[in-house]
Amino acid sequence: MSTPTTTPGSTTGFWLFDHDLSATALRWLKAGLWVRAILSVVLGIVVLVLAFNNPDAIVYTIAFLFAIYFWIVGLMRVVGGIVNNTVTGGIRALNIILGVLLIVAGVVAIRNPIVSLIALALVIGFSWILEGVLAVMETAKDSSKWFGTILGVVSVVAGIVVIFLPLESIGILVLFAGIMLVVTGIFAAITAATMGRGAKAL
Repeated sequence: MSTPTTTPGSTTGFWLFDHDLSATALRWLKAGLWVRAILSVVLGIVVLVLAFNNPDAIVYTIAFLFAIYFWIVGLMRVVGGIVNNTVTGGIRALNIILGVLLIVAGVVAIRNPIVSLIALALVIGFSWILEGVLAVMETAKDSSKWFGTILGVVSVVAGIVVIFLPLESIGILVLFAGIMLVVTGIFAAITAATMGRGAKAL
């Protein structure tokens, strides 16, 4: 009996499989990682600078910067989920859902940040958790495997810390968020640079 073949994009699982790594899939995955890396590092540096210049007085600026970050990354997720039909249906659906949630998070971030520091922390935290989970699901079995996994784990841990640790002031949130943005940005860049450079043995 012959073994049935599976064509790229024909499955509906929620994980990235070897046969999903076509040139198109790699291009979209790497593009998304590079966008996230550049935005994260730039935003992280800006946020860290603001953290040492009375962040309580510029909370709206910080919230607006996070909103831009959420909108751009969210839009990339939505477009990737719609256009990249070479990966599993589950991955595409999760990308679209996460993208929409990130865009909504951007709107929430600038609605009234001065009144609700807790709301801003929740938005950032949950967004990082979702991004981290999807980063692990999209980890390719090649030279980027461990960097992608670390990126996902760091994102999830950072999100949980932001949500559950008591934040006494906007300064603590800004400082921690700035550091985590730079760290996740660096790992996103390394993952993008090493993705597709040779499969690892299972």
